[in-house]
Amino acid sequence: MGNRLKKGDDEMTKTTVLEVSDMTCGHCEMSVKETLGGLPGVESVEADHVTGRVEVSYEKEKTDQEHFGRAVEEAGYTLAAS
Repeated sequence: MGNRLKKGDDEMTKTTVLEVSDMTCGHCEMSVKETLGGLPGVESVEADHVTGRVEVSYEKEKTDQEHFGRAVEEAGYTLAAS
């Protein structure tokens, strides 16, 4: 997982990159995006099944990165070890 901080006008947004090892199609991307996008504080999710990368931008005061791994696994996918 990688992290980057972006400072907005009045709030701090954190972006992290997850590696999901078993997304194989567009439906997988959509499923992961919907699952992560439904978590509190998540502002945006971009997923690419070809690379297995999922970029999540979120308000760091409203969520914790640990929730991302659990959500990915609950959706039926595997978070790759970093």
